[in-house]
Parts: sequence; C-alpha cells; structure tokens
Amino acid sequence: MKPRATLPRTTAGPRAAGDHPPSPFAIISVYAILACIPTCVRQGVRVAKRQHEFCDPIHDFVRVDSDERKVIDSPPLQRLRHIHQLAMTFLVYPGATHRRFEHSLGTMELASRVYDVITNPSNVKDEVRDMFPDRERLRYWRRVVRLAALCHDIGHLPFSHAAEHDLLPDDWSHERMSRQLILSDNLSGLFKEIGVEAEDVAKVAVGPKKAKDVPLPWVSILADIIVGDAFGVDRMDYLLRDSLHVGVPYGNFGHHRLIDTLRILPSSADTTSSKPSLGVELGGLQSAEALLMARYFMYSQVYFHRVRMIYDQHLIDFLNEWLEDGKFSIDTNDHLEMTDNEVTAAILDAARDETVQAHNSAERLASREHFRVLYSRSPQDVERDLEATVKDPEVAVQVRKATEEQYGPSKIRYARRHDKGGEVDFPVLMDDGSIASSKAVSEVLGQLPGITKEYVYVDKDILKDAKKWLKENLDQLLEMESEEREES
Repeated sequence: MKPRATLPRTTAGPRAAGDHPPSPFAIISVYAILACIPTCVRQGVRVAKRQHEFCDPIHDFVRVDSDERKVIDSPPLQRLRHIHQLAMTFLVYPGATHRRFEHSLGTMELASRVYDVITNPSNVKDEVRDMFPDRERLRYWRRVVRLAALCHDIGHLPFSHAAEHDLLPDDWSHERMSRQLILSDNLSGLFKEIGVEAEDVAKVAVGPKKAKDVPLPWVSILADIIVGDAFGVDRMDYLLRDSLHVGVPYGNFGHHRLIDTLRILPSSADTTSSKPSLGVELGGLQSAEALLMARYFMYSQVYFHRVRMIYDQHLIDFLNEWLEDGKFSIDTNDHLEMTDNEVTAAILDAARDETVQAHNSAERLASREHFRVLYSRSPQDVERDLEATVKDPEVAVQVRKATEEQYGPSKIRYARRHDKGGEVDFPVLMDDGSIASSKAVSEVLGQLPGITKEYVYVDKDILKDAKKWLKENLDQLLEMESEEREES
C-alpha cells in the first residue's frame, strides 16, 4: 500500500483559532496553474508577445498582432487619441468625449469580421467565384483590409468633421489627407516591413470615390467593407460607439446578425449597379433596415442637433481668425502636430485675453454662450413656398438674409446639414437563390426620408426682439422667396 500523501506545512507560524488547513483541491489547482506556465516565464525569461489585446466597450476585445501594433504605435495613429470623435458634441451630451483612436480600432475589428464572412468558401456564389484571388492572396488582402480600416481616419482635422469643408484648401478633404499620410514616410516604410503595399492600403482606406484611379472590382468591394454607403463598418462602429457614449439608444442595431449574412453578390436586373457588390441574405434584411434606421435617428437627433450645429459654427469662426490665412496646413508634419489639444489651449487663451482678434468666438466656446435658434426649417413653411413645387426651397436662406439686414451679420449665424437618408440600393439573396434589389424587397428602405436641418441663429442679446420681428414679417419673407423663384 502506498503511503498517504501529506500536504505541505505552512511556515507562516502557528495557526490562529478558527483557521482551517488549505483544501487539497486548492493545492492541486495551484500546482496545475504552475504547470501551465512556460518554463521560460517561471525562470524569468521575457518572451515577446505576438498577440495584443485592447479592451473595448463595444467589441469587448480588439486583438492585433505585433506588426499591426507597430502601426498603432506610429505618430499618425497615436495622434487620433487627441481627436474627438464628435467634435464639441460633449458641450451638449457630456458623455461624448470619446476619440477617433478607439473608433479606428473598432473599425478594424469589424472589417476583419466582414472579410472573414464574405471570403468563407461556403458563402461564395459561383457567379462571383472567379473574382476571388488564391488563398495566399486572400491572406494578403485580409491584412490590407485591417490596416486600411485602422488608418481610414488619420487625415481628420482637429475636432473631426466640424470645420473640414471650410478650413481646408479647395479639393482637399480628410480622405485625401489620409491617403497622403498612408503614402508618406511615416507609414509607407512600416507597411513595407509588414509586407503590404502602401498604395493598396490607401485605395481600400479611402474608397473608389476618393482614389485617384479606378480600382479593380475586388479592391472596390474591399473598400466598401470600410466606407461603403450600405454596409461600411466605419458607419457600423460609429453608430454603435456614438450611441453608447452620447447616452441614447438610437444607434443600436443587430450588427452580429447583419455581418453573418453579408455576401458578395452579382447584380440583378433591378439594381443600380452592374458589378458584383456587397449584399445581404434575405434573413439579414431586417438587420440592414435597422442599420439604416439607426443612421436616420442618430443624424436627426444627435449629429444634426441644433446646439451641436451652432458650436460647429462658433468653432469655424474661431479657427478662421486663429489659423494663418484661415486654413489648416496640408503639410504632413504640420498635420501631425495639430490636435484638439492645441486648438483647445488656443481657445482658452483667447477667451481670457480681450485684446486678441478671436476673443469673442473663443469666449462663446469656453463659456458656452452660444447663439440661440431664431428660425428652424419647417415642413409647413416648405409647403407654403410655391406649394412644394420646389424640391428644396430656400426659406431659411431668405430668413437669414432679412435678419442680417435687420440686425447685422455679426449677430446672425446660419447652419445647414443634409443626409440623403434611404437612398441606398444593394442586392438581396432570396431564398430561391435569385438576386433582387433591396428597394424592391424592403418596405422600409424606400420610406426612409432624407434629413435636412436648417437653422438661423442670433445673439441671445437680441433673441427676444428678433423673435417678435420675425413673427411679424415671416409671411412677407415667404412671399418674397416665392416671387424670387418665379422670376428666376
């Protein structure tokens, strides 16, 4: 008979009253854990990690390898830690302080999920199989898609979209800046080390609409994974992420189900495209509808919020006065050195100094003394203007002009935003294997309207008087607008 195994004695001193000896199961668990630790770690040898994890509130974990980690640690990506995702929306929704950095990680995570689904051999239809590269090239393009998703936003200006169209030179956009950075020495050398072409990353990151040349159909589909109008993971991530941080439910939709049902599908006779494109199985159509409805509600309730829009205008006013020549530099090094931090510090400095030119606009931002809404675009006024025979009547523009004449341009601000809404069309794989247009199959998508928000703002010091004046003169302004359109 084998002798009974004895448990090791503790050397911590006499056992106190009420203490119990360690459970045999606890001792076995400790030994099991120690046995699982590699010898090199137990002996103090440091081993480089090949896989790294980022905790994320939307996707739980975003996993990257060491090569991707090098790109993440590069200055263009680290700069995004200091660029707010939603500009100054935090002045309206206090939780909206998240940054472009985590959005870029989330976009990369979703992009690789979509890529894995649509390239799974069991999900590929025979009609499009010939466009797929071989297995080795599929692995290459997966790496390209992940890096392109990671880098798609590196060209954003401080405070993101708030001032892009007004403060960049003509023909420049954040997409063009992203492309320039991807091809610059800051990143192209890293991509070469990793084994991918910077030009491939740039094409997939910005999409065919912003690329200099027309990419091959395969590359266009990969770009649609990131920036496509229907199923771009850029939009998927920012809807989910913005909804969470703003504190509203509008941006939520079943993204897991949607991604699992995405397919590369041939065109049908009733779709607007003649080339293969990203589509969805019939079972995922409701999730696609939910995505576009989430977009509609987030734009109407958050992105086009009336107070958020006036803060964009005040920020533009400040930057026009603060920046040299009223424009951001398109030089790569200058771009990397300019973040929200530099702009915020300048706003605070100008708000404290009454002698600087940008003092008034800076004080409005720093003290939250924004202009107030005098007039907002009204469906009733639109119908009254030429009885809705004009597709986009300029009622608010007429109000702005008259108000500026009455009170002076310095007391008035005007803002307009538009989103095309449900004007997207994608192929749907029916249960019988046929392909149909989403507009023909869905009863929801065709009903989603576009969103147009227009506001005329005034200095709050004249708000009471301006409202009284507008009430007395609005009918006359609408008549003037109709007469001007008839003459033109």
